[in-house]
Amino acid sequence: MTYLWSVFTKPWLGLPGDELGRLVAGIGFGGAEIPVRDAAYLTPANAETELPKFTGQLRAEGIEPISVASDLSEPVFAACAEAGVPMIRIMAELGSDGYAASVQRNRAMLEQAAVLTERYDVQVGVQPHHGRYVSSTLGVLQLLDGLPDRFKLVWDAAHDALAGDHPAVTLELGADRLGIVNLKNVHYLRTDGGWKTNFVEAEDGLSDWPAVFAALQKVGYAGPVCLTAQYSDPAVLVDERLRRDLRFAVTSAAQHPSRE
Repeated sequence: MTYLWSVFTKPWLGLPGDELGRLVAGIGFGGAEIPVRDAAYLTPANAETELPKFTGQLRAEGIEPISVASDLSEPVFAACAEAGVPMIRIMAELGSDGYAASVQRNRAMLEQAAVLTERYDVQVGVQPHHGRYVSSTLGVLQLLDGLPDRFKLVWDAAHDALAGDHPAVTLELGADRLGIVNLKNVHYLRTDGGWKTNFVEAEDGLSDWPAVFAALQKVGYAGPVCLTAQYSDPAVLVDERLRRDLRFAVTSAAQHPSRE
């Protein structure tokens, strides 16, 4: 069994499904995460009517939808169920009231969504994110502790590295919750305003992708691997960078093949 090589289609969020499917298939992907957001082709308001058609167009081009990046409203759950999309990906945002209160608020939101995960048989994936979100894999796992199995960890290579963690540790600890593995890379740049994150190609950042695949092989993961197509420097086309990063990821994975 091999990984389902997927891509977050945010760089092309205005494209209809048929055009998008041809584009990402041409780069070499077999799966896609779809933004369902107010600024995108698909929105929470139109998802119930448009997502099934959109995903049908993707599948006609050989692209399997692995998730949507959206909110936990019931129309989005219903749209995913109708379209056969297995997961809604979110992040746990922190507010001005501090970390502990924010975690309590996010936990309450997830508990309220549990009935929708059951009703529609759609998973919720929570991704750590540097900055004003729960930023570590371990923080997300703590947030999910005790929730039903439909609540998953979306592990992210770049944000795991920014948290100062290592995939050999966090992927093992999160193995039972692991729903999607995100691949991107990042380092810090010194600017006049201080240090800032700079998202870069696979071999240029803090995350060791071969080590990621070694850890995935150890825990027996064989689900979707999603390249998130995030690059800070716009000088090179996203498509070109993705082709290089996909080649590097496939080569790295071949050294540590997934288990059946």
